[in-house]
Amino acid sequence: MNNNKTTEGVELLLGDPKKAIWKLSLPTIIAMTITFSHHFIDGIWIAGLGKNAIAAIGFIMPIFQITIGLANGIGAGATAVISRYIGEDNKNQVDNTAFHVLLLIIIISIVIDIIAILFLKPIILFLGAGETADLAYQYTMIFLIGFIFVNFTTISCGILRGEGNVKKATYAMILGAILNMILDPILIYYFSFGMVGASLASILSFFIASLFIIKWFKKDTYVKFSYKSFKLDKKIIKRLLSVGLPVGAEYTIFSILTIVFNMIILTVSGINGIAIYSAGWRVFMLVTVPIMGVSASIVPVLAASYGGRKYENFNIILNYAIKLGTIIGFIILSIIFIFADQIAYIFAYTNQTSEFLEGISTFLRIGSFFIMCVPLGSIAASFFQGLGRGLDSLILTFIRELLLISIFAYIFAITLNFGIIGVWIGLVIGSMIGSLMSLAYSKLFIKSFLKSV
Repeated sequence: MNNNKTTEGVELLLGDPKKAIWKLSLPTIIAMTITFSHHFIDGIWIAGLGKNAIAAIGFIMPIFQITIGLANGIGAGATAVISRYIGEDNKNQVDNTAFHVLLLIIIISIVIDIIAILFLKPIILFLGAGETADLAYQYTMIFLIGFIFVNFTTISCGILRGEGNVKKATYAMILGAILNMILDPILIYYFSFGMVGASLASILSFFIASLFIIKWFKKDTYVKFSYKSFKLDKKIIKRLLSVGLPVGAEYTIFSILTIVFNMIILTVSGINGIAIYSAGWRVFMLVTVPIMGVSASIVPVLAASYGGRKYENFNIILNYAIKLGTIIGFIILSIIFIFADQIAYIFAYTNQTSEFLEGISTFLRIGSFFIMCVPLGSIAASFFQGLGRGLDSLILTFIRELLLISIFAYIFAITLNFGIIGVWIGLVIGSMIGSLMSLAYSKLFIKSFLKSV
């Protein structure tokens, strides 16, 4: 038995799973909503720079999905592995895992910066940015130079969730988001930095948040970044990467889907369609965050139950999370559907962008039904991440997000000649079928697993 003092978060993970999901979900939802809102607000301020600026963000979205996905993948791996060691009551391995995560993210950040310096401009041109390439390059290059601060904040929040300390993770994310909201208009318009200002605002915000996180880890957390506790362990690396790599690859799938969508949209609607998609998708990124918060909360709870051999909790955790996520999804769908016109106006308030008002509104109304698919798919994926079965999560995401959605978007947009509206219809139908498949597979897995133990 380990005699290290536990924290409230650790005790929560080891207690009632429903209570743990509820208590972890609320602050996680708040934190993630505020964090993603700064992407949303970025879009609002960038919209004031004209339609090329909005479209530029749409073209570089795949780059951000891949790069941020790597950090999120390692953070998800940290959450799962640390929670599992907490369930096993192994404090030494908890701290050792944290240091492994820190080293991995430093290496990843350095590699990404080298690639950016050498190949960023050709990559942006390959993605089809065309006349928006310079704007896309300005925004992305500045962001990637300071990428280490984004990555450190991301993996730290993953570690904090792993020990059940969602309050500290929430504070860090809220701090970064609020700072970004304040800095955006100052750097974009007051100092006339334009796209560079938007990117600088994000990096400075993450840098300041990182300073607070370092201070917390020195004295206020169960997990410690301690070189003394570090001992290179292939088992830890394997466990981290078994979740981290597939989760990171899932973000690569999202980026490929974005590229496919951009190609289809360019074919049927041109650069104006890209601007509509870029603006509308930012809304969906924000409003689905509460559901993603529920999904994220089940990873440490499942991992702790798995480590503590409380296998009877698996069905309880999955069913409760889906019920909670579905209720949230229905509320969000109703709001988006009713207020689509008003929300669209946020991105079409200038003379240059007013032509997009109807297109964004249509995307929001049709796409709002996609929100009801998110709980089933994302929670099923998180379920396998919590068990350390990242490959299962990756396969489900590939089928749901890339294969089915891409196929149906192409069929409705081009084969059936529905145009850009067909892309939105394909998004909903492909996601619905894929999500139901994900739920069925997770249920079958639990049934099979419980029979084998």
